[in-house]
Amino acid sequence: MVYVLFETTAGFALFKVVKDGKLKDVESLHESFQTPEGAQKVVKLKAFKKFKDTKEALKSVEKMLSGKVSKTLQKFLEKNIVQKEIEEELMVADKKLGKAINEKLGIDVKTGEKANEVMRCIRFQMQSLLTDLDDQELKQMQLGLAHSVSRYTLSFTSEKVDTMIIQAVNLLEDLDKELNNYAMRLREWYSWHFPELGKIITDNIVFAQAVILIGMRTTVKDLKIDAMTEIMPEEVAEQVKEAAEISMGTEILEDDETHLKTLARSVVDISDYRQNLGEYLKNRMAAVAPNLTVLIGELVAAKLIAHSGSLMNLAKQPASTIQILGAEKALFRALKTKKNTPKYGLIYNASVVGQAKNQLKGKISRTLANKCALCVRYDALGEDQDGKLGSDSKVFIEKRLKLLESGGQVVKANGEGPKKWDQKGDSKGYNNGNDFMDEEGKPYKKQKQF
Repeated sequence: MVYVLFETTAGFALFKVVKDGKLKDVESLHESFQTPEGAQKVVKLKAFKKFKDTKEALKSVEKMLSGKVSKTLQKFLEKNIVQKEIEEELMVADKKLGKAINEKLGIDVKTGEKANEVMRCIRFQMQSLLTDLDDQELKQMQLGLAHSVSRYTLSFTSEKVDTMIIQAVNLLEDLDKELNNYAMRLREWYSWHFPELGKIITDNIVFAQAVILIGMRTTVKDLKIDAMTEIMPEEVAEQVKEAAEISMGTEILEDDETHLKTLARSVVDISDYRQNLGEYLKNRMAAVAPNLTVLIGELVAAKLIAHSGSLMNLAKQPASTIQILGAEKALFRALKTKKNTPKYGLIYNASVVGQAKNQLKGKISRTLANKCALCVRYDALGEDQDGKLGSDSKVFIEKRLKLLESGGQVVKANGEGPKKWDQKGDSKGYNNGNDFMDEEGKPYKKQKQF
């Protein structure tokens, strides 16, 4: 005798298979379920547990989706199988759920194609087999539970983390552009008043901090070296003091100075926020894709995820696609004009590709793309998130780069190069007897005899 656990949107149902012989021929089982009378001859409803409300149904569905046994299902099986000491097999549709039932309640569970076919047949005649349920009530329960599960899936989707990474890396690129524009505008504006400062201080952030500290160049002589060394080296501070005394810049008003300092503060604030955002992105990438981050860096890895749309989409891409992600325009242009296709896209910004020589960048990009495809699939679908695969892949890529740079010869650990070829055995020298020679020892061309 076999029992069947059937899950519906209204509750859990337990069916008893009356005719076991019908299960032997699974392919013709559907013929017995063509009519309600035929279905009732094969299976019989033994127990039914109706959900109290949508909340209870959603909790049960959440547990089943994750392969766990809910409290409602546990009580239902304990009451109708364990307490009645039924030792027959229980057919369950989901393999993970069946394993959990067996471990928690000790019930002998059976899954597979036969169980799935029985479930399909029962679902076909569900309204006739579950007599306690009204058709209209069942449709309302299905609609309500579907909305609840959809809301739950959207609330706890794993792609939300990918969305945070995509937004962060896009904002990081925008901040770099804006920071560069603001810094160039500040240099150009302040150079009208103090043109020598731009040549002395080349760093944009230090230049902005110097503008905030100095203001008008006439105040430099009153500034102490200790105050200036907080933002610049002492040698640079001395040069700034000397340049301020002989500066050829134009005079500015206090209103101009106020706006210049406001712009300089904006540059410093954007730079600080950009640094904080970089740390946030680094931590996020270490948690979401540790192996890919170790291999190519968090910035390049985040750009690849953003370009693909999500970590799972990137994991579905083959290595050849990952290699040219970001160079789609160049690829289609090359295909259209029948020229050489690009060898790399966003992956070009990885440190390993940057270290390679120009003639080796294509080969090392191909190898790196293969390892990236392996790492991102492990990050998306694997369970262990320790980054070991990424570390091993990075070591392999570095060894591969050394191998290519050495001309394909294996580089030994002690630094010794390949040994020169040495001829084995003694050479007998040149044999004159093998050539046509005259009496004087000079070679001649043998004449054909007719």
